[in-house]
Amino acid sequence: MIGRREFITLVGGAAAVWPLAARAQQPERVRRIGVLMPFSSDDPVAEARKRVLEQALTQLGWKLGTNLALEYRLPGGGAESVRRQAGELVALAPDVIVTAGSLAPSPVLEATRTIPVVMTNVPDPVGAGWVQSLARPGGNATGFTNFEYSLGGKWIELLKQIAPSITRVAVLRSANSVAGIGQFAAVQSGSHSFGMELTPVGVRDADEIERGVAAFARSGSGGLIVTGGGTGARRELIIGLAARLRLPAIYPFRYYALDGGLMSYGPDTLDLFRRAAGYVDRILKGDPPASLPVQTPVKFELVINLKTAKALGLDVPPTLLARADEVIE
Repeated sequence: MIGRREFITLVGGAAAVWPLAARAQQPERVRRIGVLMPFSSDDPVAEARKRVLEQALTQLGWKLGTNLALEYRLPGGGAESVRRQAGELVALAPDVIVTAGSLAPSPVLEATRTIPVVMTNVPDPVGAGWVQSLARPGGNATGFTNFEYSLGGKWIELLKQIAPSITRVAVLRSANSVAGIGQFAAVQSGSHSFGMELTPVGVRDADEIERGVAAFARSGSGGLIVTGGGTGARRELIIGLAARLRLPAIYPFRYYALDGGLMSYGPDTLDLFRRAAGYVDRILKGDPPASLPVQTPVKFELVINLKTAKALGLDVPPTLLARADEVIE
């Protein structure tokens, strides 16, 4: 038989243990990450970026479904659908929002100045007004750029090497963004030493692209430069136009060449997503975006599609092939 003193001791000990057990059984806090990419849900580029982001976050110690949840929005390339789904993400009040490309940051930052935003693959975040400077972003956004102005001259140089006969180049760029205007200016600056005539072509919608490129191609001796910003989701149309109109073309990222484009030169976009995971991790652990400098690309890649070159009747110089990081046959 238990005495009064022993009973009180047992009850008191159990009372002390119960809160500890209850705390131990409480589920771990789930952090929510919103991801906005202007690609369609079945686009392999979007799938590759999702895999890289999730793998990088896992390597940093986060557990999907346990203490981390990712909310994806893949609205395709239309500006209105990007804007609508940006609003949906902000309404969910995630801990961080990751954006890809130049279409996504504006609607997100117009909707929130408090949720941290990590931008990836943006050409000119300072010129667009998304950050105060690369070294000191100053607000709720930071991230990773995909463009350096030296790329403009490099695109001209590489296009001239693979197609020496061209004297005219159409430049696909967004006329409604600072990034598009800046990229065209960079190409224009680099074109002077090659005596190249440039024609800007807008990318607001598929009709504008098709009309502009077709009109340009009628005069002959032409090539095509596709800049970043508003073109990735429409690459099938652009690559098809270049093939049908027999325009040698250079593109900003590897996935264009993989999908049949003649040649690409630009940053490794998957590496930018991998690095973005590091910023997400730091923000979740307490670092404000304003303290994280916007970073520039560190890995660039030249990809040449020999099958497309053959279809265009182009002989790729051995020196150019030797410089390529990847050759598609």
